[in-house]
Amino acid sequence: METILSGVFALMDRLLPFAFAEPAFMKRALLALLLTAPPAAALGVPLVQHRMAFFSDAIGHSAFTGVALGVLLGVSPSWTMVAFGVIVAVAIALVKERTELSSDTVIGVFFSTVVALGIAIISREKGLTRNLQAFLYGDPLAVTDAELLWMGALFLLVSAYLAFLYNRILLLGIHAGFARTKGVRGPAVEISFALVVALVVTAAIHAVGILLVTALLVIPAAAARNVAWRAASAFWVSVGVAALSGFAGIVASWYLDTATGATVVLATAACFAVTALYRATRPRE
Repeated sequence: METILSGVFALMDRLLPFAFAEPAFMKRALLALLLTAPPAAALGVPLVQHRMAFFSDAIGHSAFTGVALGVLLGVSPSWTMVAFGVIVAVAIALVKERTELSSDTVIGVFFSTVVALGIAIISREKGLTRNLQAFLYGDPLAVTDAELLWMGALFLLVSAYLAFLYNRILLLGIHAGFARTKGVRGPAVEISFALVVALVVTAAIHAVGILLVTALLVIPAAAARNVAWRAASAFWVSVGVAALSGFAGIVASWYLDTATGATVVLATAACFAVTALYRATRPRE
């Protein structure tokens, strides 16, 4: 583990011979954002297309309850956060598949339930609040080597997943019935997609926190829709916006002495503003 990261850090020293990139914690923060923001943005494209931006918010807040359960049970909150997020994501997909309720209705039910459960746990155990702050606000500067390796493995997993199923996911969002006639197994794809989103959301919480994690999925994808007309170009624009915003946000937070996660999100918002202005001023065809 140390050998892999030391080699990556040495490469970063060559590519980024600047003062902000000298400390090891800044290198870890840069890697954390570059390993989590682009996958989140890539998954955000079908989420926005499916009108399920609220889904990532529900998973993010389920992580809040997962952390509370971990602290209460004496288990590592990082593991319970992932486990509970995965359970909620799969449950949302199953309920949506087996009922006639709309996606936003099912997500709203689970969102309210997990938040209420988290608040109930915290209200019973008064000392839990201080344990939750790091997860609420996030801090990529505090990411550990083990967490970086987990993020790297997840980055490869999401890349492989999208390479095989991205078009099927988009087709399901356009018309589920037509997708099934093309051999797309709707329930299996939807459950796997929910599972992958949950894993990415819980990983990104380390970087920007529960309160802001949805922004990493939604804002780059929204910016991409302003300038891209095709799904393939929207994918790459969204990933590019996320990578650029992650890097720019880290650098800006170093010089401005502001919260890193919040600065990264503000950078993505700036990219969205630029693309929205471009769309508004571009001549209509």
